[in-house]
Amino acid sequence: MVLARKWMYVKRPDGEPKPTDFSIEQEELPALEDGDFLVETVYFSLDAGLRGYMAMGILAVGSPVIGMAVAKVIESKNESFPVGAHVCARLGWVTHAILNPAKRKDQRPYIVPEVKGYSCAIGLGALGLSGNTAYFGFLEICKPKPGETVVVSAAAGAVGHLVGQIAKAKGCYVVGIAGSEEKIRTLEKLGFDATINYRAGSLREQLLKATPKGVDCYFDNVGGELTELVRERMNLYGRISVCGTVSSYNGNPIPVTDPQRDYVSKQLRQEGFVVFRWLDRWMEGIGQMHEWIKQEKLVPLETVYEGFEQAPDAFIKMLRGDNTGKAVLKV
Repeated sequence: MVLARKWMYVKRPDGEPKPTDFSIEQEELPALEDGDFLVETVYFSLDAGLRGYMAMGILAVGSPVIGMAVAKVIESKNESFPVGAHVCARLGWVTHAILNPAKRKDQRPYIVPEVKGYSCAIGLGALGLSGNTAYFGFLEICKPKPGETVVVSAAAGAVGHLVGQIAKAKGCYVVGIAGSEEKIRTLEKLGFDATINYRAGSLREQLLKATPKGVDCYFDNVGGELTELVRERMNLYGRISVCGTVSSYNGNPIPVTDPQRDYVSKQLRQEGFVVFRWLDRWMEGIGQMHEWIKQEKLVPLETVYEGFEQAPDAFIKMLRGDNTGKAVLKV
């Protein structure tokens, strides 16, 4: 008998989430059937997008918390997932689970590639959901060309720090926007050509200085006033990839100037996305990100929080910008 503990979403947040918006439940798992395998979670992902799902009602109150996790196979009746393998799957915030791709295709399990010098948590970052979000969301929508100027907001976050490095690998001039001097130093170490601390001085003036040739591509994790200011700097035929709108997750959207005139006069293209549109190419993204890591063209970063019971507190810290790189919780 295996007892699985799982976090539930029990109350819709009013503003910033609170630990009391979540609770732990316990579930006895059944015996394995043919094709099943039992996993014990090692790490699970902490994602700003989860707050967006709460705000938009996509995640219903009373539901288990959703998200990706990396787990170790501890019992198996499935030859494709042997005991001891580390698997990435859409498990949510749980300690144990039974998986079977034939029964639950939505969980989408796959074995995490081993990378020298990194833990299996990389399957949640550069070699997982965050990595493919950066890879497909940037390359497929922005279609960057060598020499173009790319601006990335939340550039020290789970997706942003990867987007910036992909842009550098593609020969672009890259500007990263972050909210602390520590994060600015991190971006500089990663090879960003220019950086902007949005909490230090005039953002408009910093953008003007950092983008002397204007902006060709903008990877947007934030929305609101920041996006409005970047749009002012967009060049003719500029492309905007909208990954998230973290500026409004904990409250009402910030009013901005109607952007239609810029879209027409500059002939801009803006497109939002959810990474699962590229499910049929999932391993392509992971394979390319793995290759860039081996070539030392890309350095994945992560912030690890510890303790299953600490999940809500860690999630709240991540939303406040406490993390650099991918935020994960070690169970």
